[in-house]
Amino acid sequence: MKRERLTRSQRREQTRELLFEAARKIFIEKGLAATSVEEIAEAAGYTRGAFYSNFGGKLELLIELLRRDDDTALANLQRIMKERGTPEEMKEHAVAHYSRSFLENDCFPLWVEAKLLAFRDTAFQQRINAFRQEKLEQISAYIRRISECDVGPMGRQSDALALGLMSLCDGVQFFRMCDPDLMSDKMMQTVLTGFFSCGLWSSPHEIPLADHRAGVPD
Repeated sequence: MKRERLTRSQRREQTRELLFEAARKIFIEKGLAATSVEEIAEAAGYTRGAFYSNFGGKLELLIELLRRDDDTALANLQRIMKERGTPEEMKEHAVAHYSRSFLENDCFPLWVEAKLLAFRDTAFQQRINAFRQEKLEQISAYIRRISECDVGPMGRQSDALALGLMSLCDGVQFFRMCDPDLMSDKMMQTVLTGFFSCGLWSSPHEIPLADHRAGVPD
């Protein structure tokens, strides 16, 4: 059977996807600074010129990789937001969702490196903060929805809990990356269950509220 010839647009998209996948693997293994453009291009089967005809540099490629990972995470969260059940069932769904995301997502080292870069680069920090803000808003919406099934509307507490959950997830993944024996699968689920049981399913009146909102503007 004669193979269908790709259009110029299709060939360009294929090239970008192969460069994305090559960069993702090498960035995770070696880090951004230790990875050269030549390595990415060679791993994808292209030249340095092909890389620069598609991307302005490694940092642009990293941002796009993070955007894709963020889009996937938000899409997964949207799916479990549609699930219904008893408070206990919804807690189990939440623990399963975050446990699964820790096990299946290998991009966390990219986020660690990006946050370190953002600490030293104000312009890059704005890009990373945009991802963080979007995720915080989605998690806060999720917390409001599941809390309504048990303790009633939480109001502004959901923003603080969203920040707490995101911080907890970062900490769990960091410990798991550095010391997987300490942060075992069982320990990971215990930590998550503790948060959802004590933090999210406690009475909203038991949760102190600071004078400012947790990173979510009015």
